[in-house]
Amino acid sequence: MNVGQRLLCTSPAELPAFRIEAMPVPQPGKGQVVVRVEAAAVNPIDVKRAGGYGQRLLTLRGAGRFPLVLGNDIAGVVEAVGPAVTSWRPGDRVFGLVPTGKNGAYATHVAVDARWLRPFVAGHDAHALTAFPYTFTTLWQSLRKAGISEANARGCEVLVHGASGGLGRLAIQLLRRWGAIVTAICATQNVEVCKSLGATGVWDRKRQPLSGLPQCYDAALNFGAWQDEETLIAALKPGALGMATTVHPLLPNFDKHGWVGGAWRTRRDFQRVRALATAKGARYGWVVFKPEEEALDALHRLLSEGALKLPVGIAVPFANARQAFDHVAWQRPGRALLLPPVVCRR
Repeated sequence: MNVGQRLLCTSPAELPAFRIEAMPVPQPGKGQVVVRVEAAAVNPIDVKRAGGYGQRLLTLRGAGRFPLVLGNDIAGVVEAVGPAVTSWRPGDRVFGLVPTGKNGAYATHVAVDARWLRPFVAGHDAHALTAFPYTFTTLWQSLRKAGISEANARGCEVLVHGASGGLGRLAIQLLRRWGAIVTAICATQNVEVCKSLGATGVWDRKRQPLSGLPQCYDAALNFGAWQDEETLIAALKPGALGMATTVHPLLPNFDKHGWVGGAWRTRRDFQRVRALATAKGARYGWVVFKPEEEALDALHRLLSEGALKLPVGIAVPFANARQAFDHVAWQRPGRALLLPPVVCRR
């Protein structure tokens, strides 16, 4: 039997504990590909989940019970393909997504649906590529929820909250490429970064209260904080396209209030805020990540055109996973990557 390794988060804690465990190398099922992972990314959601965030609802996907394997982004080499897979063969270099579920990305080998993989982009290595899939896919879904597309973005004024994070950085770059006028909301130390990425205007949230935002925006994306949701909607102009948020209270509502209470509060929260957007004539949506072929196709095309960049701040082996998680938790610059050990096949 071929043996690999995986990184387990052992129990929910503010300071997560990890252990490396041997595992059988998975066999590909129908439509699946086994990838030998060279790099996997740590996203803010992984840090939250390591602390117990979302346990109740994610248990429905097999992703809430500890110990668990976190992570969604991978880059590596195809080792085996399952029945009905014609797009890949062993030796292909790929990057893509592992859906949130029982088995995450932090392993030497993963079995993943062939649809969620794309070929390496020339001029990019595994480290560079694994920084993108989860974040870009979430952005793509946010833009759709807000009613923004390449076809209608030109000339639109778009407000991006949380603009210095991975989602915000990609949003600025893509929206500017589409011809939108972007106002970035960020902290003082990130003002110049947002300008360099293409933001036309920057709102320094440490020096200017968000309540002072003009009511002139065609769309808003909230990647920053749920407590600012109503203020951002107030900044939309009448007849705006819409607003989308990734920082909604769906998962914490169920964590804190159980199945019945969580469902009631979630419905209440969503309807209350959607009504504010509707009063502006705007659509409104909460974003819940899931892999999507259209988003991965767009990502591959944009990377091939050199249109996107996300710097890597730290890349460490599984044994130093806490360093990568601390990097994200403390919002240090650059993406955080985990590097699986090289395992010899038996």
